[in-house]
Amino acid sequence: MNQLVIMHDQQAVTTSLQVAEDFGKRHDNVLRDIEGLKEDVLNFEEMFFQTETPDAYGRPRKTYFMNRDGFTLLAMGFNGKEAILFKLKYIEAFNQMEKQLTQPLSPLEIMQMQIKQLVEQEKRMNEQDNRIEKIETEQQNITEIIGLSIVEWRKKVTNVLNRIAKNNGGYQMYQEIRNESYKMLEERAKCKLNIRVTNKQKVMALNGVPKSTVNKVSKLDAISEDARLTEIYLAIVKELAIKYRVSITDLEV
Repeated sequence: MNQLVIMHDQQAVTTSLQVAEDFGKRHDNVLRDIEGLKEDVLNFEEMFFQTETPDAYGRPRKTYFMNRDGFTLLAMGFNGKEAILFKLKYIEAFNQMEKQLTQPLSPLEIMQMQIKQLVEQEKRMNEQDNRIEKIETEQQNITEIIGLSIVEWRKKVTNVLNRIAKNNGGYQMYQEIRNESYKMLEERAKCKLNIRVTNKQKVMALNGVPKSTVNKVSKLDAISEDARLTEIYLAIVKELAIKYRVSITDLEV
């Protein structure tokens, strides 16, 4: 069992993950119970602090820190003999941690705290710089894609969607990712790609284009004919890359 109560920002707290583990509950249900208190608890933000912690795969997941008052409020709804025992253990753990907080700090502890604050401040600044640099790089990538020829940007988009599919279940996910991008485009551009494909096929047929070629017309062909749709679609692909945490800086054109 992990430590029930920890120190965070000079305050004794526990986490929604720890509560879920100890009380035998699903973490998403604990999050639901916590967020269900928002409307009725005026000082909710004084008792609960939302953050992110990595899961077993290193992916960020929503987590709440809570102080003694927050835990007490949340645990009111936990019933049963075992729940009562855990409540008592948490109360004792909070008592012990808060007792430590009231003890005067030694010069060494004061120095350690100051160093920790400086390290955290530098870490936040570095993270902010990295986010800004990432956004600027992604924006530049899209600008470069828009300037490419039709063949070039279509290959670039295909590479991005392939990378997303590979990272989310394998290449068998490619069509699902592609369909998601088309659905987003139709909603945002207020268009129907199937109708555009059909209209393009009719025009080609009237112009004597072989049926085998007409049948190969795709939604991407329809998008390529409209500069506005192309620009919107490229923005959507960028959003999907961000959503699925895929870098597009190293993809071949």
